[in-house]
Amino acid sequence: MVAAIGSLTVLSAVVRRVSGDRRVRLGLGAHAGDTDPGSRQAVDQLAGEVDALRDEVSGLRHELEEAQNRIDFTERLLAQARPQGKLPAGGGEG
Repeated sequence: MVAAIGSLTVLSAVVRRVSGDRRVRLGLGAHAGDTDPGSRQAVDQLAGEVDALRDEVSGLRHELEEAQNRIDFTERLLAQARPQGKLPAGGGEG
């Protein structure tokens, strides 16, 4: 569960970064007709960074899906074990 929350936090940060870079890229893209090679190079660099971040987001989504599947599996196991009396009742020592 903690890993899933951590993954969501990282995923949120990456999505914000991708969105931010997209805005910057669009701002530079408005000058794509310029002959300034520095502008074109900056646009190309940002486009490469956005592509890399998209790949990273895709990987994080896959990891999150795996973690969610593991949590679901664990919850099903726990739900099956409780009625069979294999788990102690909650409440702790007191």
